[in-house]
Amino acid sequence: MLDHLKANNSAWAARMVAADAGFFKRLENQQAPEYLWIGCADSRVPANEIVGLDPGEMFVHRNVANLAPPQDANYLSVLQFAVDVIKVKHVIVVGHYGCGGIAAAVDGRRRGLVDHWLHPIREVFTDNRVELEAITDEKARLNRLCELNVIRQVRNVASDVFVQDAWARGQDLKVHGWVYSLSNGLVNDLNVTTAG
Repeated sequence: MLDHLKANNSAWAARMVAADAGFFKRLENQQAPEYLWIGCADSRVPANEIVGLDPGEMFVHRNVANLAPPQDANYLSVLQFAVDVIKVKHVIVVGHYGCGGIAAAVDGRRRGLVDHWLHPIREVFTDNRVELEAITDEKARLNRLCELNVIRQVRNVASDVFVQDAWARGQDLKVHGWVYSLSNGLVNDLNVTTAG
């Protein structure tokens, strides 16, 4: 089963060694990335590839619609490990235009457990209802909701006690908000960087 994936893995490993004989030896002896990427689980948004980094250069946490909810133990564990142990210098919350999670949060259909997960996005919509309802094009409205969601998640990260404690002890740490475009492969910096 999944033989094609195993074959792809063998070919990839061989390419990596052919390009750099010591690649895997260095990789197994390092875990000091400067970046934590909090992104969507969407298969079209491969964190390392988008920013041209090799394995080992970025710590990554992904979930549906790139949420950073203060009650999620998985996200909090990743954040604490990245900030306190790895000592990343940048936390980047990255949404993407055309996000199915964003659309699912506000389309009125019920899907089960994921509806609970997406509830914070409905809150963002409610908080920004006037702005969002003034956008008549549905795709543009959802793209703006995607941006507003990233901004909210940046606020969540920046207000977290692990980040606040890091800043209190003088740790060099910034929190950024980006949105990736599936249509052209570029990131849009929302200019909401927070530091200390």
